[in-house]
Amino acid sequence: MWSSPTASHRTRSVLAALITTPLAAAALVLSPAAGVAEPSATALDEPVSETIVLTEDFDGGGTRYYGEGDLGDGGQGEGGDPLFELEDGVTLSNVVLGSPAADGVHCEGSCTLRNVVWEDVGEDAATFRADSASAQFRVEGGSAAAAEDKVFQHNGPGTLTVTGFTVEDFGALYRSCGNCSSMYERHVVLDDITVNTPGDRLVGINENYGDTATLSNITIIGDDDRDITICQRYEGNDDGDEPDETGEGPDGTHCLYEESDITYQ
Repeated sequence: MWSSPTASHRTRSVLAALITTPLAAAALVLSPAAGVAEPSATALDEPVSETIVLTEDFDGGGTRYYGEGDLGDGGQGEGGDPLFELEDGVTLSNVVLGSPAADGVHCEGSCTLRNVVWEDVGEDAATFRADSASAQFRVEGGSAAAAEDKVFQHNGPGTLTVTGFTVEDFGALYRSCGNCSSMYERHVVLDDITVNTPGDRLVGINENYGDTATLSNITIIGDDDRDITICQRYEGNDDGDEPDETGEGPDGTHCLYEESDITYQ
């Protein structure tokens, strides 16, 4: 189940502890107040000092993982290491990422994150990378809170689909990288999303690279003044410069939704 490419970068003792964890000892429950998945009182805690590399599907049974050592500063610097790294085709299910969460989860190819809860997002909740435009990333259920910057960072090509997800207190729910050294056409689909304020923007995409964002069944709670930007368009670059904003809102080409797809409560 576990892959440890180099002993200097992976801790055998941590992996051994995870392998022996009784997966049925904890479960995710749904908070009736906000619809945010939370760990039950019996959830197990597992410290992670070295990135866990998954080569096969893994169900954490509600266990909470949090960073320590080099993964324990919880900073916002770019390029940090994740708690979990998923190889192409892997599904990660039923885990809670506590605080500090380091750089969350990295998908090195197509992946599925099912019922993953980020209690306090570190640098990013999840980063999606791939080498192929056919890559498919999925986030099914789960929630994220306290994301000072981004929740989902899309660096490689491919399509990210997020369904049944809840977010609150965030900078951006999704950002197609605006200034990576290698830039691609990227696509995101958001459906059945519950948004709790405060928040800055749901989606940021680069129209000059052909990005698209398709949104439906979005519910925003507490944004009486409509302060949250739904879909922000940028002119991305591969020079590392801060990208320029080019517009926002549905345009029929890049930001694909109708006003009726957004409900305010």
